[in-house]
Amino acid sequence: MVAAVRSASVGMPVEPSAVAPFTDGRWLLSHNGIVDRSVLPPSSRAESVVDSAVLAALIFDRGLDALGDTVVEVGEADPNARLNILAGNGSRLIATTWGDTLSILRRDDGVVLASEPYDDDPRWQDVPDRHLVDVTGAQVELIPLKGSS
Repeated sequence: MVAAVRSASVGMPVEPSAVAPFTDGRWLLSHNGIVDRSVLPPSSRAESVVDSAVLAALIFDRGLDALGDTVVEVGEADPNARLNILAGNGSRLIATTWGDTLSILRRDDGVVLASEPYDDDPRWQDVPDRHLVDVTGAQVELIPLKGSS
């Protein structure tokens, strides 16, 4: 399951197409953050003109296997960008941290990725900034992105 709550960007439309999750086949994608749309290439595939929709179209165009590289490229083009991405297809979750918090909870029945813990379970772990998280089944891989410390 992918769920998202999005605050409206000033001057952007308030409509369902402007709100995550964005879709491409089986993939659902949500963006927590902000990016200057001028650093993103125009896309006729974007579901809306909001930054998150244009970013989602770029990510889908390049493929989820290139998510880390895409986030690094966009983050370098916009140093003020916050690029926490969460994408899932029913059997795999991929997420990035870039300027915002991300937490992971490993449970007996699965793995939860969230912008912040939703309870006080002591198993929550912070994901370091500028990392990619790749979850398949119970397997969790943390991969540092270029520029991580």
